[in-house]
Amino acid sequence: MGSMFDLKGHVSVVTGGSDGIGLGLARGLAKCGAKIAIWARRENKISQAAEKLRSLGCVEVLEICCDVSKEEQVRVAMKKTVTHFGQINSVFANAGIAKTKSLTESTIKDYRIQNAVNFEGMFFCFREAAKYMIDQGSGGKLIATSSTAAVLGSPNLVSYSASKGAMTAAVRALAVELGPHNIQVNAVLPGVFKTAMTSKVEGLTEYFLPKIPSTFIGEPKHIEGIAVFLASRESDYVTGACIPIDGGLSIIWE
Repeated sequence: MGSMFDLKGHVSVVTGGSDGIGLGLARGLAKCGAKIAIWARRENKISQAAEKLRSLGCVEVLEICCDVSKEEQVRVAMKKTVTHFGQINSVFANAGIAKTKSLTESTIKDYRIQNAVNFEGMFFCFREAAKYMIDQGSGGKLIATSSTAAVLGSPNLVSYSASKGAMTAAVRALAVELGPHNIQVNAVLPGVFKTAMTSKVEGLTEYFLPKIPSTFIGEPKHIEGIAVFLASRESDYVTGACIPIDGGLSIIWE
């Protein structure tokens, strides 16, 4: 009998997995023995991430350049992944972008760019993965990286918040639809994390830190454990869940 959270033989896709929260997800999976396909847009960053995962003892890492906002690229990437590994067990739709802009300065282009990567990218990835998972007959795990912005009001983030809110709504709908196929669909909602993306937002840490009960800003290592749980069979009775990973930010009323 294998130990709890043993992912040996498990194949996982992590989109946007070359840095930040995505690499944190992938590190957790790698530490528990999963084989991982890293999808991202920049080849050099994918290679650097793959080396980090191999240094953790990851049995096999597949490097794929893919823009998840492009439907055909996602279809090809999923086919390459399944052809290479022979199966697919979990997909982390993590790739995302954020643009801060006030409502009066926002354009429909700003919204469409964020929605294309955040929501449509998840949609394409989950749809293509579900096809293989249903054919395999052994079920699987689909996990979306949403955001606390999906449930909390944040200034200058209307387009980003809308795209992340759409993700959580879709996760619940898909959990119901895919449940009969033994496919569990969940979302993680990270709060404020130290990443390259958030470092570009001036004043972010100063604004949120006083509101976080845990009294510190999250780091990608804090997402590793939940990644393993949601990918593993130990989470078979968890579906349609939207789990905050935010140091308690979302429970504060002010």
